Amino acid sequence: MAGAKQHDYHLVNPSVWPLIGSVSAFTMFFGLVMFMHPEEFGAAGKWVLGLGVAGLIATFYYWWADVIKEAHAGDHTPVVQLHLRYGMILFIASEVMFFVGWFWAWFDFSLFPQPIEYVGGTVETLFGQEGAALIAQWPPKGLEVLDAFSLPLLNTLILLCSGTSITWAHHSLINGDRDGLKKGLWLTIGLGALFSAIQAYEYVIAPFAFGGSNYSSAFYMATGFHGFHVLVGTIFLIVCLARVYKGHFTPRQHFGFEAAAWYWHFVDVVWLFLFIVIYVWGGWGAPIHS
Repeated sequence: MAGAKQHDYHLVNPSVWPLIGSVSAFTMFFGLVMFMHPEEFGAAGKWVLGLGVAGLIATFYYWWADVIKEAHAGDHTPVVQLHLRYGMILFIASEVMFFVGWFWAWFDFSLFPQPIEYVGGTVETLFGQEGAALIAQWPPKGLEVLDAFSLPLLNTLILLCSGTSITWAHHSLINGDRDGLKKGLWLTIGLGALFSAIQAYEYVIAPFAFGGSNYSSAFYMATGFHGFHVLVGTIFLIVCLARVYKGHFTPRQHFGFEAAAWYWHFVDVVWLFLFIVIYVWGGWGAPIHS
């Protein structure tokens, strides 16, 4: 027939979710700006921000639900699956460059430290009543750092174990072992939640504030964004686990799970670099906070 499909590509149906997602991201951005300037916008900022976030969450849910329906309908041919993998690879590559920016900032601050003047309460807290200028060294003089071989090392071991468990789940899926798939996912999700809890506790006991110095700012931004990625990856795996219990994924077609596993391995590798560069090398020679 003239209208019959003669190719392996999937021409998606019209969808409103890209438009809703764009408008929601735009709304969230301005809501965040308004939230940061309460003197100008009052309480309106948090409502605009909340509206934008709610729109994005709805977009994520319903758009990806459409993608899952397309997969079950047979629209994800081998060619389409290949291109989905290319898209995930490019996404992870963009995430790599995102973290390269934070590593770049860390190395720039450490190799070319500048004296920073502290005034008011920060000086009194860190350097006594007289105040002082920090000597150009890294970590800043007088700053206590976290012990790299206590909680950070524990979190490193947790993430390495989680990389093993997600690989176990992946191999179980490929070999048709649904029970091993479920156990591997449950274990990975538990380890991810444990990592997040330990990092939150680490922030509570950290001896420096976010805005205390370029050291502390770079530390919190790099490790904090990684913690956010761990949280996103954990949610990703929870969604995969829910789909497993619904009977989704087969040894031949399981891109959703594969994407989650790739993302989790990326999170693991980034943490190894963070641990070595920020915790071990970045705190070398500084007094350790007890």
